[in-house]
Order: sequence, then structure tokens, then C-alpha cells
Amino acid sequence: MSQWSESLERLLSSKYGMKIFQAYLKSEFSDENIEFWLVCEDYKKMKSSFRMSSRAKKIFKRYIQAEAPREINIDHNTRELIRRNMKTPDSLCFDDARRIVYVLMEKDSYPRFLRSDLYQDLLESTSESVQM
Repeated sequence: MSQWSESLERLLSSKYGMKIFQAYLKSEFSDENIEFWLVCEDYKKMKSSFRMSSRAKKIFKRYIQAEAPREINIDHNTRELIRRNMKTPDSLCFDDARRIVYVLMEKDSYPRFLRSDLYQDLLESTSESVQM
């Protein structure tokens, strides 16, 4: 658990760390970024172009289009690029947005998570159990 403070990548590579971070973001009403990032990670692994096209449209409607139910915070140019990519979606069509969202989490959500009572209490409880 203490390794989670080394980097966001380290935190997200831990199944438990990922769940705790998601819970934290949900409590902050800002879990759309991690949700989008995870959906994109799964999307990149798809092989079927038919399924990929269908999933890309769903991702676009849920996270990218203006006023989307789970709209992520990306710039207009990136949003437009993705909109154009929707004509022939491929495994990389959300990569720019995925990178933007990752950097946002790394620079904003992740440092707040490390300072949060949730994380601090978890660290404290694990150090207490080690000392017993």
C-alpha cells in the first residue's frame, strides 16, 4: 500500500489500489476520468472491428460528446479529432483523450488521494497491524 504513493501507475497496477482510488474519486464526484481510462484500456484490446465500432460509438456518447452523461474534461480540438475518428474507429482513436485524462488524474486527483483521510487511514491501519 505504501508503494501506491510512488506513482499513479503503481497505484493503478494494483487491483486493490485501483478499487480504493475509484472509491475515493466516486466520493469526490469525479470518477468519470478513471472510468473513461479503464474503458479505453479495455477498448484497445478489442480485436473485432465490428465490435470496436459499436463500442467506440458508446464511449463517444457516454464520455466525449458535449453534454455527455459522463463527460470528461478535454479540449475542443481533441474532442473534434475523436469525432472525426468515429467515421473509422480503430484501437487508437481515444488515445489523445486517454492521455489527457491520465495527466489530469496524475496532476490533480492522485495527489489529493495521497493526502486524503481514506489513504492516510489505510496506511496507518496497515502500519499498526505490522507493528503488532
